[in-house]
Amino acid sequence: MTVIEAKVHRSSARKARLAFILTAVIVGLLAAVVAASYMHPIVALVVGALIGVPTGGLAWVLVRVWPVLRLLWWWLPEIVLTTAAITFWTQLVNHTTGPVTLLVVALVVGVPATIPVTRRAVVAWTWCFVVRHRLRMCFAQFIIANQSGSLPLILWARPTPVGERVWIYLRPGLSLADLEGRLDRIAVACHASTALVERASDGNSAYLRFDIKRREVLTANVGSPLVDVINPDTPAADRPTPVVPTALDLPDVDAPTITLPSQGKPAAKKPATTANGSKPAATSSTPEDDVSDWI
Repeated sequence: MTVIEAKVHRSSARKARLAFILTAVIVGLLAAVVAASYMHPIVALVVGALIGVPTGGLAWVLVRVWPVLRLLWWWLPEIVLTTAAITFWTQLVNHTTGPVTLLVVALVVGVPATIPVTRRAVVAWTWCFVVRHRLRMCFAQFIIANQSGSLPLILWARPTPVGERVWIYLRPGLSLADLEGRLDRIAVACHASTALVERASDGNSAYLRFDIKRREVLTANVGSPLVDVINPDTPAADRPTPVVPTALDLPDVDAPTITLPSQGKPAAKKPATTANGSKPAATSSTPEDDVSDWI
């Protein structure tokens, strides 16, 4: 089984050589310039080389072992838990008798398994460890990466009421848009119902947050506390069932009848003023004429 792929090996070796050369040259020159103020220039160059070469070697080691460090980071929770379990078992066996050892193991394993709250918490955190590795497999199998084959850095995961939430840091070559079209495949790989992704920081688009959903809490039945307030001896009231109309018959509707006044011949309008500037005399009119003028 290949732990680190050959492409990743070649990429890390090339980057390690570049890191060694750049670090050795830059640090060596800076050290030589500083040392030239206190000693002969030739001696300063030797001192700069003695300082720059080990520093470049340290940079080479860090870059070369980075794939191994990243692999250890992926499995860090499992390594820590396994080491703690083995250490606990060894110390327990060396300092207790057989029956005491079995009793302690039964209590440590049995009590969390029988208490519902503890059992659910253990299962939720176990899914967090599983989802981290499933997301890494998604990036390695069907999500486009950069040419060197470096995968995103999966930072941490914690349980939520509906599943798990995972924070990741993308490497160059990926963006949020590349992941939004593959959320259904990510959900299948994580054995979940749905998967959502969004930015976890407004100032850094490489810092993303995955929400893996396994269940819907909004569809669960929630008990109301008002039921405990009602007296169970209270008699139930007989309420008549209202008749809900299913159709509307327009002839059965009693609509008021509106009668408009009869419209006569409209009276001729008088000019507002006469030729000499005085108002004309008012003429008599019937109520029907007034209504007609108003209409």
